[in-house]
Amino acid sequence: MADDKASGRAEARAVLNMYSPLSTLVRREPVTVPLEASLREALVAMEQARVSAIVVADPGTRYPLGIFTRGDLLRRVVLPGEPLDQPVAAVMTSGLLTLLPTATVHHAALAMAQHGVRHVVLVDAERRLVGIVGQDDVFALQGAGVREISEEIHRATDVAGVRGAAGRIRKLADALLAQGTSAETLTQFMTTLNDLLTLRIIEQTLDEYDLPTVRLCWIAVGSEGRLEQTFDTDQDNGIIFEAAEADADRIRAALLPFARAVNQKLAECGFPLCKGNIMAGNPEWCLTTQEWQRRFADWIFHPHAQALLNAAIFFDFRPIYGHEELALGLRDWMLKAARGQPVFLRLLADNALQCQPAMGTIREFVYDEDKRFPHTIDLKMHGSRPYVDAARVFCLANGVPFTSTAQRLRAVSEVFDFGTDGLAAVIDGFYFIHRLRLRVQGTPGTAAAAMNRIDPDTLNDLDRHVLREAFRQGRRLQHRLAFDYRLGV
Repeated sequence: MADDKASGRAEARAVLNMYSPLSTLVRREPVTVPLEASLREALVAMEQARVSAIVVADPGTRYPLGIFTRGDLLRRVVLPGEPLDQPVAAVMTSGLLTLLPTATVHHAALAMAQHGVRHVVLVDAERRLVGIVGQDDVFALQGAGVREISEEIHRATDVAGVRGAAGRIRKLADALLAQGTSAETLTQFMTTLNDLLTLRIIEQTLDEYDLPTVRLCWIAVGSEGRLEQTFDTDQDNGIIFEAAEADADRIRAALLPFARAVNQKLAECGFPLCKGNIMAGNPEWCLTTQEWQRRFADWIFHPHAQALLNAAIFFDFRPIYGHEELALGLRDWMLKAARGQPVFLRLLADNALQCQPAMGTIREFVYDEDKRFPHTIDLKMHGSRPYVDAARVFCLANGVPFTSTAQRLRAVSEVFDFGTDGLAAVIDGFYFIHRLRLRVQGTPGTAAAAMNRIDPDTLNDLDRHVLREAFRQGRRLQHRLAFDYRLGV
C-alpha cells in the first residue's frame, strides 16, 4: 500500500510543470511554532517533523511572522555560538517572501532568485498560512543544470558574468533538445532562466542610474510575454510606471536612458535589439498606466485591421520586474474592456485567419513563394502563429488572464468542447511545431533568414505525418474562430 501511495505521488508530480500552481507542490502541513517559542523548542519541532524549515506563526490567526531554516541555524546560531534557550524570534528571518497558492511555480522561481531566498511561504487572501515551498521543490521540475545556472546568474556582478551564464543557458538547452526533452519543458526552462537573466541585468543597471522614486514594472511582450521564446528570439519589452499626467514626460525622460542601457546589455547577452523598436527604451513603450490604458483603448474601442495586426504583440504582456501589480491591474482593465467589444474581437479573429497552416487538400504540404528557400515552410508564420493568434482571441473573448498559448488553450477548454483527447492533441500539435523550430534553429550553419524554415522532405515519415497532423490541429482552431465570428476560412 505504501508503495502504491508513493507511486501515486510520483505520477502526480510527473505531470507538474512551471505553469502549475504552487499549491500542487505542497506535500504536507507546514510545521509551525509560536513567536514565544525558544530556539531549542523550534529545533525539536524541526527534528521530529524531519523538515529543513519551520514557520513562526501566530497560533490564533495563523499569520506567518517569520521563518527559521537550517541555513539560519548554521549562520546565526552554530557559527556565532549562540545559546539555544533564546527566543526563536531572535534568529528567525522576518522578511518573508509570500505568494498566493495560485501563483505559478515559474513565479516562485523568479521571486526566490530576485530576493535571494530558498523558501516561499504560501498564504491565502487573508494572509493565513497555507504551506511552504522550497527551492528544491521548484528546481526538481526543471532538471539538471538549472540550479547551477540560476545561482551563476544571481552571483554575476557585471554584464560579462551574465553573458557567460547566457552562453551556458544555450548549451544546456542544446543538450536537453538532443536528449529528447519535450518542447514544453524545454521552453519553460529557457523562459525561466532568461527571465532570471533579465532580472539580473535590470538589477545591475539600476545601480548605475539615479531614477525618480516612482513605482514601475518592466514587462515582456510578444513571444517572451507568452513564455515561448526560441533560440532565435529578439527582445520585446516595455515599462509601465505611475505618475501624474503633468509629471509623465519628465519621469519618462529620466527612465529612458536606464531602459536603453538594459536593452543594450540584453543585446550583449544574446537577445538582439528588436528590429521594430518594440523596447522599453522607446518612449512609445515607456508609458504611465493611464497612457497604456489609452493605447489599448484606441485598439479596442476604435479598431481597424492593420492597427490590430501590429498591436497583437502587446496583448501578450506579462510582468518581469518591479511592481507587478501595475501589469496585473492593466491586464484586468484590458480584459474587461476587450470582452465587451464584438467588433474588436471579430477583427482580431479575422486577422487570426490570415495565416493558414501549410497544408493542402490535394498536396500534403503547401509551400510559400520565398524564392530564397524553395520547397520550405515557415514554421513560425504557417505553423505556430495560427495557434497563437487563435488562442489570443479565445483568451480576450473569455477574460482569461494567461499569456502562454498552452495555458490559454487549457483555460478555454472549460468553455469549448475539444472532444475526447482533443485538447491534448491541440497542445501536442503546437509544441511539436515549436520543437521543430528549436531543432532548425539549433542546427549549425542555418541561415539567419531560414531560422524558422523546414523542408518536409528532410523529415522522416513519422515526423512528416505528425507535422501534417499538427497543421490540421491549427486549422481546427481556425475553423472554431470562423464559426464563432461567422468568418470564412
